Amino acid sequence: MERTEIRIAGTGGQGVVLAGILLADAAVRDGKKVVQTQSYGPEARGGASRAEVIISDTEIYYPKVLEPDILLCMSQEACDRYGGQLRKNGLLILDSTHVHRAPLIRAVRVPMTAIAREVTGREVTANIVALGVLVGLTKVVTRESLEAAIRSRVPPGTEGLNLRALEAGLEEAAKVRENLRL
Repeated sequence: MERTEIRIAGTGGQGVVLAGILLADAAVRDGKKVVQTQSYGPEARGGASRAEVIISDTEIYYPKVLEPDILLCMSQEACDRYGGQLRKNGLLILDSTHVHRAPLIRAVRVPMTAIAREVTGREVTANIVALGVLVGLTKVVTRESLEAAIRSRVPPGTEGLNLRALEAGLEEAAKVRENLRL
């Protein structure tokens, strides 16, 4: 991996920024060079939100995502806004609970919010399910580093809940990989 550009986008309250921070933390634990940035609308909850992570084996000289290699969309608005910016042959991952149309036919559609609700009883863990799907499909960071990042950064007392959400996302990614023969 020379340089991988990742954009995680959704609406405020979906934990997009935390997902970016956790992914960046895991990459640092894996010994990679990392830049993480975030952006969200002034309305916070319900407004547009995105986190960007660049992971590289070498120095990162430009800290912005230009064309994501991986785009994870947690809302229809995010997909509408960023779906067309994906690098050619990039990976588009959609939360099919909230995203019903996409600019590309080739997208991985996983009902992340529905899975979070089913596995943890809390939709707020959909961001962790999404990270499990992303990491399970791409191996951009190790599972061990992501688990350690979750343990150290989620609110105290929610570690077990979030690790269950991660496991559900990783399991879903394994099913997708099997079906797509990735």
